[in-house]
Amino acid sequence: MSLTSEQVRDGIDIVAAHVPGIASALDRVGYPEPRVRSTGYKTLLRTIVGQQVSVAAAASVWNKLEAELGEEFTPQCLLSRDFDALRACGLSRQKQGYARSLCELVEAGAVNFDNLPADDEEAIGELTQIKGIGRWSAEIYLLFAEGRADIWPAGDLAVQAGIGQLLGLAERPSEKETRTLAEDWRPHRGAMAVFTWHVYNNPAL
Repeated sequence: MSLTSEQVRDGIDIVAAHVPGIASALDRVGYPEPRVRSTGYKTLLRTIVGQQVSVAAAASVWNKLEAELGEEFTPQCLLSRDFDALRACGLSRQKQGYARSLCELVEAGAVNFDNLPADDEEAIGELTQIKGIGRWSAEIYLLFAEGRADIWPAGDLAVQAGIGQLLGLAERPSEKETRTLAEDWRPHRGAMAVFTWHVYNNPAL
């Protein structure tokens, strides 16, 4: 279940009460809408499909996959197709390797999207055993699909730029600095991540 509008607002309000720059930005840009993704392996498969291509190209590949495998396809449906069939859908050799890794782990029960570890770091570790899924992709899944309240994707460039704007920093902070800067925002870093994207994309700031 994704973070609700109320959870996002409450989390931002709690942090803003202690950080003037965030309170000021909130007055100017308002609250962001929550970001929602479906739970399950298909969300990560779509992440793999979308790597290093445009949104339009990713949508085209996904549509071809659904046409080939069926809209309600299972991991086994993908695993049963050969290289040429998946290539015709637009999946490169590398992405086929990633997609097969994901589907094989789901089929083997090594990754259970209905029962990921409650501990965030353990869940990230389980998801990143999938080829092609790094920490950022795992964090985005846990934040948007599962609604975990304290996920903080510090490696995201927009999050780094957004926190730099909020705190009035001269330069975009590094991933390590971004992680350190948000330590005092626990356990509301998920709401703040949504807010940093909102700030980064807002021309009012």
